[in-house]
Amino acid sequence: MKLTLIKPTIGRLEHSLFVDEARMEPLQLGVLAALTPPEVEVVLYDDRIERVPYDEPTDLVAITVESFTARRAYEISKAYRARGVPVVMGGMHVTLLPEEAAQHADVVYTGDAEFRWAEVIADAQRGQLRARYDAPAGIPQPSVLTRRDLFRDKGYLPITLLQFSRGCRFRCEFCAVSAFFNQTQYCRSVEETVAEIEAQGRRELFFVDDNILANHEAAKALFRALIPLKVRWVSQGSLDMTQDRELMALMAASGCLGHVIGFESIHPQSLRAMHKAPNLMVNGAVTGEGDSRGFAHYRPQLEILRDYGLQTWAAFTLGHDYDTVDSLRRTLDFALENKFTFAAFNILMPYPNTSLYRRLEAEDRLLYGGKWWLHPDYRFNYAAFIPKKMTPDDLTEIGFHCRKVFNSIPNIVRRVFDLKTNLRSFYRLGLYAIYNKLFRQETFKKHGMRFGMDNGE
Repeated sequence: MKLTLIKPTIGRLEHSLFVDEARMEPLQLGVLAALTPPEVEVVLYDDRIERVPYDEPTDLVAITVESFTARRAYEISKAYRARGVPVVMGGMHVTLLPEEAAQHADVVYTGDAEFRWAEVIADAQRGQLRARYDAPAGIPQPSVLTRRDLFRDKGYLPITLLQFSRGCRFRCEFCAVSAFFNQTQYCRSVEETVAEIEAQGRRELFFVDDNILANHEAAKALFRALIPLKVRWVSQGSLDMTQDRELMALMAASGCLGHVIGFESIHPQSLRAMHKAPNLMVNGAVTGEGDSRGFAHYRPQLEILRDYGLQTWAAFTLGHDYDTVDSLRRTLDFALENKFTFAAFNILMPYPNTSLYRRLEAEDRLLYGGKWWLHPDYRFNYAAFIPKKMTPDDLTEIGFHCRKVFNSIPNIVRRVFDLKTNLRSFYRLGLYAIYNKLFRQETFKKHGMRFGMDNGE
């Protein structure tokens, strides 16, 4: 039996194919390959960088689907099914909208692959695939090491992706992760995580955890185990880390370079409305006082991050109900003033079956018929709903303005001058220079991208 794994692209540019220069290893497909019995031949095609060979013989196709890639995933599936090849779809989007995915696939798989994928393969070998397999969420990769041989010669960034935990204990209104995992975090064995690190050849690691710090004690156990490995790593974390100095010290000692941190907004009312609890905590107490330029208590938290030498990728979501064009301009000022190593200014997206989506749907504020991820007129980084204090076009324009200004050459040069973070070492300066150039390029290239390829092939 032969299994073909597919990582879909988002779509295409107006006048050319989109090639993702900032592409990283599709970890989920490496895990899926590792869960597949060794007698099954497995191949991987990454639609972000190579053409999918639809006419190459195969017995089963598995496609991982995110909301941004759903339209393209359905096109790929259609092309294979037209050739009589059965297609199974899984991933975050499929779990949130299984009925939609079922219209475009022979098999729908919800939940984590670890718990029923072997059953799917066994049924495929017998020619008895079922239409749907529902699996629970749970501990990542129990006794399973990612198959990384499939990533060779694909031109991925030279950083190894792996996972210690899945899920997050917080309940941010807009977050698809919260909806998928029901505010629960599942942690992998520290010993198995270390074994995975030792089994691959790089010292540069990216833990793709939704929030590696959601459980402080579990994170500390991991960091203690990382210290003797002499690795350098990044992940995603929450601001409440700054309230635990033991956690911070262990994190720095373990080789942490920094985190993607969801600041989301500098507006306290927006933070409260979205239930962004870690951003409202100071010394264990909820705060809500702001100043004229930004959220006041971010300042001591940011100084703690800098004191430990962490380079921060600040993530902001734009378009919350208290946001205005002026407040979003101040958000940009806040990011520039604090010399963040990187920053993402993302339009707030109503992901399906999240609390935010249901609220906007009830308020009749969704655009594109509510299914922006499939609509032929939707473009990447455009507003998909009606904000309260600006127009959708205003939101789209200010979002692009923030990305354009933050990633301008003069501001990249200005932001480098932070001795505690970006200039802390030649290594960190090199990372800053290389990745800022890359992300600047991708920011301008991807804005306004069309979803899908229209012809399917």
